[in-house]
Amino acid sequence: METEIDAEGRRGMRRPMPELGRDQLMALIDHTSAVIYMRGADGRYLLVNKEYERRFKLRREEIVGLTDHDLFPPEVADAFRDNDLQALTGGVPIQMEEHAPGDDGVRTYLTVKFPLTDDAGRSYAVAGISTDITEHSQAVAALRDSEKRFRLLTEQAQDIIFRYRLAPAPAMEYLSRAVEPITGFTAEDFYADPDLIRDLVEPEDLPVFEKSWQAASSPATVTYRLRRRDGEVVWIEQRAGPATGGTGEPVAVEGILRDVSERIAAERRRAQLEQQLRQSERLDSLGQLAGGIAHDFNNILAVISGYADMLIDELGDSHPGQPDAVGIKQAAGRGAALTRQLLLFSRSEPSKSELLDLNAVASDMLRLLGRTLGEDIELGTALTPGLPPVVLDRGKFEQVVMNAVLNARAAMPSGGRLTISTGLEHDGGGADLVCLAVTDTGCGMTPDVLARAFEPFFTTKGRGSGTGLGLATAYGVITDAGGTITLESEPGRGTTLRVRLPAGAAAASGTGPSGPAGSTGPGDGRRVLVVEDEAAVRDIVSRLLMKAGYQVFSAPHPAEALRLCRDEALAFDVLLTDVIMPGMSGTQLAAELRRDRPGLPVLFMSGYTSGPAPGGQELPADAPLLRKPFERQALLDEVHRLVTGRT
Repeated sequence: METEIDAEGRRGMRRPMPELGRDQLMALIDHTSAVIYMRGADGRYLLVNKEYERRFKLRREEIVGLTDHDLFPPEVADAFRDNDLQALTGGVPIQMEEHAPGDDGVRTYLTVKFPLTDDAGRSYAVAGISTDITEHSQAVAALRDSEKRFRLLTEQAQDIIFRYRLAPAPAMEYLSRAVEPITGFTAEDFYADPDLIRDLVEPEDLPVFEKSWQAASSPATVTYRLRRRDGEVVWIEQRAGPATGGTGEPVAVEGILRDVSERIAAERRRAQLEQQLRQSERLDSLGQLAGGIAHDFNNILAVISGYADMLIDELGDSHPGQPDAVGIKQAAGRGAALTRQLLLFSRSEPSKSELLDLNAVASDMLRLLGRTLGEDIELGTALTPGLPPVVLDRGKFEQVVMNAVLNARAAMPSGGRLTISTGLEHDGGGADLVCLAVTDTGCGMTPDVLARAFEPFFTTKGRGSGTGLGLATAYGVITDAGGTITLESEPGRGTTLRVRLPAGAAAASGTGPSGPAGSTGPGDGRRVLVVEDEAAVRDIVSRLLMKAGYQVFSAPHPAEALRLCRDEALAFDVLLTDVIMPGMSGTQLAAELRRDRPGLPVLFMSGYTSGPAPGGQELPADAPLLRKPFERQALLDEVHRLVTGRT
């Protein structure tokens, strides 16, 4: 017997280990959850444990002596036999996955097989230990399928899916395939250069980008600009969050990058359209206000001009006060010119429209513009040939161009270049738009000035240098013709005034004042009914007519005029009426009186009118219109022409 030393260092004899018997070995293998078995070299079972019996519902006494072909389907038995032979011939343990039928379908086992050899080294049997890994295999397969589906999804997505490692060393760990069509760079470019993503961000947006990636505490959405490989700038919406390590600190940024350039452009277009709509609504409101002011002011000017005419006649050329009366008349004329601009802005000034070739108008104006601009301004044109005509009042359009040129000249006090260009555009509905642009290289406008440029009486010129009605007038002229007028300007980069007018429309002719029919004879007592709600205007018109020899009857409103005609059977030769009056318009009054007298001569007068008057009545084609303030001679000429039946 061998000696041994105990824990306290005492020497003693070593006791031999007892040998384990068959029953003890069986007890050992029967208490494990693995399937354990032994098969001879001929494939017949020599031993199985209780787990084998439980799983395959067979007693070991029934199994011993059988082969796998007696217990399992042929394909399963063949696989078991092949693995057994591999272990027997190899002489070393081997490991593999095996599949066998179970209660709920095929089960997967992780099996270790090793040969049993005799003293001569010959393999006489194979032993196997199989562990059921079905759930684990299913989980691994599910994870593999999930990863495959995720990769397929990310590779097909139009957005960039990414993971960027922050620590220990920054690097791009994953980028989906969409990165190339959006940025122009491949995923390999970003893998090779960890700083590439940062270098592509526009400098103004770098603070936003870096803040979103540095120590991010929660998922967030930010927007910034990237510059593509081809130099184009795209808007990127980033939705990303942190990936944390074991200690909770961010170790990576994960998320999605989406190209939102089209959305940003659409939002900007919508904001621009909304701003244009607000400006248009504001200008329309101002136009209504301006038209109302002009109407009232024209009534006042009509009175002043009428009394001035009477004074000039009564004083005579030799009277010392005659020049003063002429001065009053001239001041009223300047006031009338100012109100005419207000009426143009409010689109209440009658137009004489015609078919115009904008190229021809621009060419005709070049010589005059050259003298107006001076030698320090280089005048050029870029006219597109073959433009369709537009329908517009030529005089008013020339005024629009002249106002634009004068504004451009004022913006270039030290000289510069002014270009008049024309072209053809198409709106969203497929209609053609003829365009004319006046572009200068002047000082430009700030956004605040640009927003108010079309407002009446708004001017950046010094006191006494402008009325502020130039662009307001242009706005009214172009809008009344169915077109649009816009300004494009930045400080230090000049200004472009752009007019767009519909092409190919039929010509329309507005109602304007008729010219004198010839020398005016005396009234000869002919009767005139004057209907005017403004007492001062009614009085001066009546006095002018009476002085010319007419017999005048007056009414302060249409209802009184109807009463005079119906109740008092008033007979008269011509109706002279204002157009805009409370309760009933002059056009409605004329229509009512013409029911009984279809050929009644009618002369309208108004401070403003254009097209339909209140009440929906058009001005009759055979009834001329006098625009207040009118000249005394124009009044007398028109009345004389009507009462004598001259055309």
